[in-house]
Amino acid sequence: MASDIKNIWTPAHQAVEDGEISTLARLLDSGVDPNEECCGMTLLAHAVDYEADVAVQGGAEMGVASIAVLLAYGASPLVRSHDGKSPLEWAQEYGHAQAERLLQRFTD
Repeated sequence: MASDIKNIWTPAHQAVEDGEISTLARLLDSGVDPNEECCGMTLLAHAVDYEADVAVQGGAEMGVASIAVLLAYGASPLVRSHDGKSPLEWAQEYGHAQAERLLQRFTD
């Protein structure tokens, strides 16, 4: 039986949500806007949320792989999501110190 549930994410946001760094890089390399917004979140805010959430749920350290890829492709840590928060504010909210330090390097 086919599912009637529609995927709400763009391909790039789905790559972030799935932790598919290679797919994310491939999409960005093909011209996807690194500041794309979907469901009220920029890709960079989504990456911060994903990296922190996966770590919290899995009891592991928070990573920055998807964040770093997005920054390398020009995502701006200054672009705010629909809720008005910047990726840096998302990182601070999660207590994601490594992401904070990385994002700050791109805001100076």
